[in-house]
Amino acid sequence: MTLVSRRVRPEQWKPIDVDALEANALDVVRSTDNRSVIAGPGAGKTELLAQRASYLLQCGISQSPRRILAISFKRDAATNLAARVKKRCHPDLAYRFDSLTFDAFAKSLVDRFGQALPQRWRPRPDYKVVLDAYDRTFEEFLRFLGPPPTQIGKKADIMAIGSKEFQRRWLFGAQLPEGVPAITTPAEWAADQFWQSWIHGPGGSSLTFPMISRLAGLLVTSNPMVAQALRLTYSHLFMDEFQDTTQAQYDLARAIFLGSDTVVTAVGDNKQQIMRFALAMDDPFKLFETEFKAKRTPLLNNYRSSPDLVRIQDVLAKALDAKASTPVSKTKGTVAGDSCAVWDFSTPAIEADKLAEFVAKQMVEHKLLPRDFCILVRQKAADYYKKLEPAFAKQKLQLRNEVEQVGEVTMQELLVEEVSELVIVLLRLFTSVRAGRHWTACLDRMCQLNGLAFDDDSGRAKVVKSLNAFEVQFRKTYPTPVTSRADAIKVVQSLVDFVGKPNILAASPAYRQGDWFDKVCEAAALHLEASSKSASGWSDVLDEYEGVHAVPLMTVHKSKGLEYHTVIFVGLDDQAWWSFANDKIEATAGFFVAFTRAKQRVLFSYCAQRGDRTKIAALYQLLTKAGVKTVAVA
Repeated sequence: MTLVSRRVRPEQWKPIDVDALEANALDVVRSTDNRSVIAGPGAGKTELLAQRASYLLQCGISQSPRRILAISFKRDAATNLAARVKKRCHPDLAYRFDSLTFDAFAKSLVDRFGQALPQRWRPRPDYKVVLDAYDRTFEEFLRFLGPPPTQIGKKADIMAIGSKEFQRRWLFGAQLPEGVPAITTPAEWAADQFWQSWIHGPGGSSLTFPMISRLAGLLVTSNPMVAQALRLTYSHLFMDEFQDTTQAQYDLARAIFLGSDTVVTAVGDNKQQIMRFALAMDDPFKLFETEFKAKRTPLLNNYRSSPDLVRIQDVLAKALDAKASTPVSKTKGTVAGDSCAVWDFSTPAIEADKLAEFVAKQMVEHKLLPRDFCILVRQKAADYYKKLEPAFAKQKLQLRNEVEQVGEVTMQELLVEEVSELVIVLLRLFTSVRAGRHWTACLDRMCQLNGLAFDDDSGRAKVVKSLNAFEVQFRKTYPTPVTSRADAIKVVQSLVDFVGKPNILAASPAYRQGDWFDKVCEAAALHLEASSKSASGWSDVLDEYEGVHAVPLMTVHKSKGLEYHTVIFVGLDDQAWWSFANDKIEATAGFFVAFTRAKQRVLFSYCAQRGDRTKIAALYQLLTKAGVKTVAVA
């Protein structure tokens, strides 16, 4: 890692920790205007944003005390981007980079300024965040809602409203008015009833994240000083995974930054839009380019996938967008034989055995690790796990369901949370015999959390002393792994107390409101307990916690942003893709995302006993057009 000093002249600045950036990427890094960046799979969009942040901070273009705001769709993407900036920038500069999710950003505004909302739209300060508001929630609300006023309509009009239409068009489709909305239709009446019952219900206020985004938007439009404060705070705005932006989220960003001197960079790829079910806009790039007068800039290089896989990806991409730029692979193919194929199996049992055997052989042949592979499924990961796990166990391979719930947090979410990462880095230090690299990582993290300047020698010396003292005490108290949930809870709590909860909250805005911090701590303790059950020592516990020796299994949606040497997609059939006909574009985009996670090889697994493949014939036709063969394995 190369850590650049505090200030560099713009003409002397060079990309950090990469050999070079493609011309278009370097142009975006140095740009002074609003940009719409179309970044296909493997284009390095996260790296692009990290390099742009480094350039702006190190060259003084984002001048102190102003900051850079990066908004991502997923929590792990926000965490990853922040980590990259910290690695590339001096700590005195990196602290001016705020990386949040859209939801966390909107919630921070409502939590700080929500009591300035008009009374009609003002939630109680102790409002509850509802994370499990699915289509059924809205269907049931409409079903049990009474009839509207007779001059507006009838109960039958309410029952005729579809759940998705209710959400996308009537509940969250437009900005909220400051006063009482004009109500002329049954749908408008039902939407207002929903808002008022959830904000002013007898049990207190309950809000979903789309509601929070709309309230945040009303907050900044009805209180211009809030919007002005945000414009003065942030010199630059990054919007990552922009293709998944909802109308409410876009309207919030527009209400704050449109017409300001804040320079906006939106990065994403419509071909990878897989969140339409979560109200993603049809084409946010087109609207952004029009309203913000942003210049569209495509990234052409693919640094992830082999030339053969990129060739197939191009066929899939043009099925989604006929005008899509043809990507250029910047890596080499390393596997013999077909880099992509469809394997046909007669039974799920044979399928499981053959796939496990294949992974085991490939690990030996190519000297790969378990986490160089990924098993992807469309949905119901637990069902596939039950079928596949025994076969992998026979090959002495561990298969892990990465979307399994640990308390109220998924395994995948837990591993990228700040609390969880702190638990790992501290335990690695306190329990290792030779802890050289763990010591460096731990010291750097502790100094950052304590807000110490890079050259604060006396402050760093105090941190060293406290680490040494705590390590001695920890080794005495926990010479062996925990044996109970109570002990696991004590370990996590002791580590949090050592670091200091205020320090953690200061570094992680998502923990400052609500009970997410407590949920993550609980999940960390539960996972620590589970990881200790069959371990012989702390090193094994921590390897198990991180899944170092496990082949990951996850859904397509959870694989977004990740990459693997080999991807095995199990279940390319009508049953798994039952909703394909409902939205062929989104389903094909999901298929594209799954395919593009691979660096060297993609296998699709089909089993006739599990379902037919007539409804998804279009996907097979695309593979055939790209030259992908179907092979009868057993």
